This record gives sequence, structure tokens and C-alpha cells, in this order.
Amino acid sequence: NWCPKSRTAISDEEVVYKEERGHLWHFRYPYADGNGGVVVATTRPETMLGDTAVAVNPKDERYADKIGRRIILPIVGREIPIIADEFVDPAFGTGAVKVTPAHDPNDYEMGLRHNLPFVNVMHDDGSMNDDAGAEFSGLDRYACRKAVVAKMEELGLVEKIEDYTHQVGYSERGNVPVEPRLSEQWFVSMAPLAEPALAAVNDGRIRFYPERWVKTYRHWMENIKDWCISRQLWWGHRIPVWYCDECHETIVSREDPSSCPKCGSTALRQDPDVLDTWFSSGLWPFSVFGWPENTPDFQYFYPTSVMETGYDIIFFWVARMVMDGLEFTGKVPFHTVYLHGMIRDDKGQKMSKTKNNVIDPLVLMDEYGTDALRFTLVVGSSPGNDQNVGVKKVEANRNFANKVWNIGRFVISAINRIEEPALEPIQWTLADSWIWARTRQTVNAVNDLFENYQFGEAGRQVYEFLWSDFADWYLEASKRQLAEGANRAARTATLLANVLDLMLRLLHPFTPFVTEALWGYLKAACQENGLVYKPIEGWEEHLIVGRCPERMPHEAWETDAIKDFELVQEIVRSIRNLRSEYKIEPNKSLEALFVSKNRADFVEKNKHLLVDLAGLDEQSLTVHTTKPETEGLTALVVEDIEIFLSMTADGDDQADRERLEKELAEAESQIARLEKLLASPFAQKAPAQVVEAEREKLAGYKSSAEKLRERLG
Repeated sequence: NWCPKSRTAISDEEVVYKEERGHLWHFRYPYADGNGGVVVATTRPETMLGDTAVAVNPKDERYADKIGRRIILPIVGREIPIIADEFVDPAFGTGAVKVTPAHDPNDYEMGLRHNLPFVNVMHDDGSMNDDAGAEFSGLDRYACRKAVVAKMEELGLVEKIEDYTHQVGYSERGNVPVEPRLSEQWFVSMAPLAEPALAAVNDGRIRFYPERWVKTYRHWMENIKDWCISRQLWWGHRIPVWYCDECHETIVSREDPSSCPKCGSTALRQDPDVLDTWFSSGLWPFSVFGWPENTPDFQYFYPTSVMETGYDIIFFWVARMVMDGLEFTGKVPFHTVYLHGMIRDDKGQKMSKTKNNVIDPLVLMDEYGTDALRFTLVVGSSPGNDQNVGVKKVEANRNFANKVWNIGRFVISAINRIEEPALEPIQWTLADSWIWARTRQTVNAVNDLFENYQFGEAGRQVYEFLWSDFADWYLEASKRQLAEGANRAARTATLLANVLDLMLRLLHPFTPFVTEALWGYLKAACQENGLVYKPIEGWEEHLIVGRCPERMPHEAWETDAIKDFELVQEIVRSIRNLRSEYKIEPNKSLEALFVSKNRADFVEKNKHLLVDLAGLDEQSLTVHTTKPETEGLTALVVEDIEIFLSMTADGDDQADRERLEKELAEAESQIARLEKLLASPFAQKAPAQVVEAEREKLAGYKSSAEKLRERLG
């Protein structure tokens, strides 16, 4: 494969195929005896100037009596034979094909089999040389194509021209059509290297994430071709081969030879070619540690562990590192290959200068911060899949970095207001128990996701926890506790510090700059105020060398704490939605009464949470086990708890009815869905705790529906 733009040979993996609409030209080649001729079809008329035969399939009855006849190559006047070769597809074109051994890899093989001449009619820049004939010498290959077609038409030898769609190979770097061209190159025999590299993946010594890429790796290894490793470029590792001008000996040497080992001559010249970049890169896992010397670094660091790269260079780099590692060290270079996708623009297109859709990371970092860009790239990814990146995503994650900073300011402010460290034990509130249970859940989830290389989802879990659970819910709930002062405030500040410390540790790989700075302020505040909180193993010097939180064993109280607080959240969301529907100002406190036969104690115990989070009037809030007079109040139902709110002076019965009917319809829809789910094989196959959770949801919706029907009645 020759790139006329870069003027170098390239490997098969550097050829990108594009579908193009072109033509299939049918040319008549006259027989040498003047009696008729044979019609051949070609998509590259310019190469006919280098034809040295016409080939047909030996089983093609149409040409059985033509094999061995001589033909006059039009324009050139060269006499060439008709040969029989099984490679020829009788269904293509006329069943007779031109053979140009110097300009087509398949024709080259036929040329070797039939001992044909090799006529190269092109220069390395894709222009025609003198062997193409004086009429065409110096023309660009595509200009020559037009000239050849015109000449054949002038000679009356064009039978027909058909529209034809085919795959055209392009140089990946040069972005011009590749020109198959005969030249002298260095190749590596790949089959002996591929066999052990394939075995290393098949027996599990090397694993791929995502695993689906193993199939691609295997297919390439099982169908591997010899690799052209020489390049006609100015840069790279020069091929360690010298030639003796006296006896023409070829010398391969690790060091520059001073003389020819065969004849003793000093008239030596080194091969001007350089090694393919990927050949050099394949040595990387061990060459950086001093190989081929058995250095301490090589002994300690090799083999490495995880290789992270893009899926587009499995063949270019990953496979070659595996082959070279096994060939030169006897060991696999790494045990895991983690493959990420490509970064595309916000419309999913590949970034390119010609499309003017390239996003400059330096500009984004200057405007939105390095953490924002880093978080966008990591959290937006999933193994082996491409991701679309636009400015809006980076801007949103800049807002997240600001959110984290403001969370830290709140926590540090709470620590700085502590009059004295908490010494006496104190019972946690429901909010305290819930946030600590959710913290433990998040730590465990992130550990699991890291172990399974789901880095994007791990970052999203930390994002959701900090933004929603911690900032939107617990910080709001903690304000009353901090305002109480004394031991309650100290204990709450300690919990705030504990949760923030753990989350900054989890978030640090995603946003290292904001977390390092914030963690330093958190550490200083805790130490200066004598806060009784000890991190995982004490305060490390910097967060970057701090320990990452490890999995925490599940404890029974976590389930109850989460379930109870989720009920509080559902009540608060329902009230907030109603406030929004009635367009009630956020700072207006609503009068409310709660009715529940079984949950009255729960509501009474947590009414401060409901007051603070839902914007209720604390003085007028009442809790009942039986329903009192509620005329003029707007009703809500959450599980078996009825909530009555004073929304307007006169109420609006019709609006209430429509809203309640809408809620009932939603509850009945969920009941139908869950009943269908629990009646399906899911109930037998899913884990018991998952099935039980769905049953509890169903019971909750049934209770809500019953209360809604009562209210509508």
C-alpha cells in the first residue's frame, strides 16, 4: 500500500476503505493475429499501461479455447498472453481481467505464479513515469485515467462504461487513495508471532474490557497478514540494516558495523528507511525499563498491569505489544486491556479541521476549568463506546465543580462555628442515619464499579450523591441541627466532615484540582477546631496520596433508615409539586395537618424535617390518627398518610378533584405494572431482596390508591 501524498509504504491497518461511486470501463484488447479480441473490465484504466497479461478462470467455458492466445495491449502495443488462474471471478465484468502485477496485490501473486514481467508505470507521487509511454509520462494518475479513456475511445476500443460503486482504500494519515505499487520493503512474518498472542487471550492471561472486543482481536489474529514495517520517512527509528557495496552482503546489527563481516570492506551504507511507528511502539512496555538489559526496573515493573487505550488501535498497538512482549520476554505485557471510545462533537461527528468542529481542550480548560473538562470526558464515557462532547456538557460540569466548592464552604463554616468538640454520645436523627447509610452505599457502589472498569458510572454515582442526597437534602436538614448548638451541632458537623472527606476521596480521580484544594481546607478546619473526626488513617499530607475508601459491610439499620427517609422525601416532593402547581411562593409557610392511623408517630417524630424541607408552618402543623374537619383544605395522599394543606382562602374543589384523579390514575398504572412484573418469571429468578422491594412498592401504591378513592368519595 503506497501513499502518494506521504510518499511511503503503509501497512494494511493504515488503509481506510470508503465507498465511492465510479465507473467500470469495458475495453477491447485485440488478438495478436488480428482476428477479434477479448473484452476486459477495469476500474483503474491508467494501470492498463502496465498490463502484462489478461487472465480468465480455467473453468470458464467461454474462454476455454482462448487460453494461451496472444493479445496486443492497446496504446502501448505490447504483446501479452491470456492466462488461466483460479483467482479470477467469472461473474465479475466479462470474466476476463487485466493483470498488472506491479500495481495490484492480487495481480502480483498471479505474476509470481505465471512468471509474468512486472512493469511499474508510476512515480512515488502518483504521477506516471516513462514506462507509461511518452504520451502519458508526468501526468497525475487521475489525469492519466481520463487521457487513457479518451485514447481508447479514439481507437474505438471502448465497449461500454457502467456506473459502479466500490470500496476504495485511503491512506489514513494522507487521506488520499492508496496506490498499490511494487517496491522493495521490509516485512515481518506475522503468523509465528500471532499464535502465542492469540493463546494468551484465549486462556485468560489477558482480558479485554469490554469483552466484546475479544472477538475482533481473535478475527484479526486468525487472519493476520505479513506486516510491512519499513517507511520512507525522515523520522523514526532507522532500520538496523547495512549493505556492503563490495560484495552486496546484507548486515543486520544492533550496533553500527565498522566493516563487512563477509569481505571486510568498509564501504557500507545503512538502509535509508525507518521502522513503522507502531513497530517501535510495540516494544514500549519493556523497552522503557532498560530492555534488553535485565535492569532492576525491568524486573520490578514488567509485566505491567492495565493497558488503557482506544479501541481503534487494537491492531496498531495492543496486538503488537502482546506479540512483542511474548516474543522478546516470554511474558504477556499486561493482564488487562481497557478500551475507551472516541471523542466526537456534540452531533456525534468525528472531529476534523475540515469540518471546523474541533474542540480545543486548552480553550475549554481556560474558560471552564480543567476539572470540568476531565469530569466530562471520564463520566461521559463507557467502555468501548464513543461519546459526544460539546461546550454545554463542560459548562454543566463546571457548575458541578462550583457546587462541590459551595458544599465544602458550608461544611467548613459549620466546623468553624463549633464552640467545643462533641464528647458525649447523642442519638442520630433520621436524616443523620439516612445520609450515612447512603454514604456507605455510594462507597460500596463506586468500589464495585471501579473493579469492573465502569469509571463513567462511578463518577456519575458520586455526582448524584453530592448534588442530590448531600446538598439538596442533608445540608438542608442539617441547618436546624447546627442551629441547636452544643453537642448536637458538634455531632452534625462531625458527620458533615466525615461524609465530605469520603466523597472528596472518591471524587479526586475525576476532579483532582478542586478536591485537593477543598480537602486541604477541610483538613485545616478540622485540626484547628479540634474536631473529633479521624479520617481513614489520619490526615495524610495531601489528598492525592490519601487512601481511597474501601467497601463497608452492610448493616441492618441502613435498610430501615433509607426506607424511612424515602417516605419523608416522597411527602416533601408531593408538597413541593403542589406548591408549584398552585404557584405558591417558596418563602410562604403552609398550614398543614397529617392523618395516619399507623404512621402518626413517624410523622410526629420527623415533623421538623417536613417543616424545613417542605416549607410548612411549624406552629399550626398537627398530626392525627383519625381525620378531623378538612373542608376547604387541599388533600394529598402518600402511602397511608393523608396530608391536608391550606393552599387558598376558599379552596378549589374541582381543581382538587382533577389532581386527585390524576394521582389515582398514576397509582393504578403502577399497581398494574408491578402486579404484572411479580406474576412473571422475574419473581422466581430475581434475588429475594429485589422481589421483596417490588412487593413493598406495590403495597405502598395500593395504600395510596385506597386513600385517594376515599378522598374522591
